[in-house]
Amino acid sequence: MTKLSKSMNTHIFFFYMVTLTFSSFAEDSYQIRAGDVLEISVWREDDLNREITVRPDGYFSFPLAGDIKAQGKTVSMIRKELVEGLEKYISEPEVNINVTAVVGNKVYVVGKVANPGAFIMSHPLDVMQALSVAGGMTTFAGVNKIKILRRKEGEQIAIPFKYAEVEDGENLEQNIILEQGDIVVVP
Repeated sequence: MTKLSKSMNTHIFFFYMVTLTFSSFAEDSYQIRAGDVLEISVWREDDLNREITVRPDGYFSFPLAGDIKAQGKTVSMIRKELVEGLEKYISEPEVNINVTAVVGNKVYVVGKVANPGAFIMSHPLDVMQALSVAGGMTTFAGVNKIKILRRKEGEQIAIPFKYAEVEDGENLEQNIILEQGDIVVVP
């Protein structure tokens, strides 16, 4: 084996291990949201392989298993429930689930920013990062009057955010990690 092929094999193995580690982490940490797209396959059951979108009520329908609640669950939890539903009809089903789009994990930035709108969070996002994704604030934005609107147990709360303080490295605890559905309001 040449030095080049050994090096390539090492890089391929490293890439495979990083991908495998990331997939395992994502599988056990990311919670599915309404709107997310899942690719589900059942080994040796081609008729059951499909791409589904989680409905607004947090469920999806799957042949033989019925309605499965996905909202707030990890891929591992959904796989377990799906296997239990399919075992009534298929002996030892092998189910694979991949999250192909995290469309349901959105935050909104509105008001005096360059590009207001809905933004998909493919990773944790704090307030400063969300303002950056929205293109930054406009000249006349009320930088110390920003609010984060969040729904908690059916009630909406307003969390104050003073940009100038965070910019100066003060009161950094207000630069919170945003949650799905949060609205950053820049007056």
